[in-house]
Amino acid sequence: MGALTLSNVTKSFGATEVIAGVDLNVEHGEFCVFVGPSGCGKSTLLRMIAGLEDVSSGEVAIDGARINELAPAKREIAMVFQSYALYPHLTVRDNMGLALKQAGTPRAEIAAATGKAAQMLGLEPLMARRPAELSGGQRQRVAIGRAIVRRPKLFLFDEPLSNLDAALRVATRIEIARLHRELGATMIYVTHDQVEAMTLADKIVVLRAGRVEQVGRPMDLYNDPGNTFVAGFIGSPQMNFLKAGSLGLRSDLMGIRPEHLAISAEAGQIGGQIEGRISHVEKLGGETLVYVLTEDHGLLTVRLFGEHDYAVDATVWLSPDPARAFHFDADGLRLRG
Repeated sequence: MGALTLSNVTKSFGATEVIAGVDLNVEHGEFCVFVGPSGCGKSTLLRMIAGLEDVSSGEVAIDGARINELAPAKREIAMVFQSYALYPHLTVRDNMGLALKQAGTPRAEIAAATGKAAQMLGLEPLMARRPAELSGGQRQRVAIGRAIVRRPKLFLFDEPLSNLDAALRVATRIEIARLHRELGATMIYVTHDQVEAMTLADKIVVLRAGRVEQVGRPMDLYNDPGNTFVAGFIGSPQMNFLKAGSLGLRSDLMGIRPEHLAISAEAGQIGGQIEGRISHVEKLGGETLVYVLTEDHGLLTVRLFGEHDYAVDATVWLSPDPARAFHFDADGLRLRG
């Protein structure tokens, strides 16, 4: 098993509260991602689950058993760090099997466990190498393999892809998703990258300033955000926010995603028009991003699929799709109905 429960968990450093009353349930086998901006408390919360930080108040439980007082080694948790944390003098095989060796596991069992993990991760040709002889992506796979051989109840990942280049991040992300399906294990993953969160998670926990803003499945958060913070954080490019009063609407803000904002080079071609001037165009091949500076709403982003030609400084007219718009009050809370 590996179900995790956090009950009113807090963390303070002196008079500074960094985690404020977090309640969360992660079911066995779920892939749960903590996401939020730098300093929101996501890594601190992960370290509290691992036992690397004390809990100031509240309870952390795995499969219903309180673990607050248990040492990290007794929690049946394996953690994969951003920095890999491999022993440079040990081979890949010895790095992966070290925890089992320290636990007194028979050699045959260690060999079987490391062999199986190496096969899953494509590390079999590298088992005799040392970390200095590996690429960054290979080192991270060794760190993941070291976690797998321990057969923990819970896997914890602390921004494991941050040190990898763009292509390796995508490849390793796919590898982690595949491993989750194969292992059927409970995984908690910390990232500031909302694309990682959207593509990996069964459940996303959006954090801000030590508090949970919203919990839900990736597309539920994308299509049904509860406030402007979640609406703006989930989605890339991020949601546009328009002053609703200038559009004749009763809400304070209207949110519209870039793909739901139509653009025309001629006035009168689309309804509900907002006039603006193109400040920048990004041609990405499969899509085109057009940045339009408007008088009432500032800089707005339009996302077009495919290749499109728009000239910088050209005047254009924008129209949000009212059926795909979100409305928020003065406090940033979603208005419904």
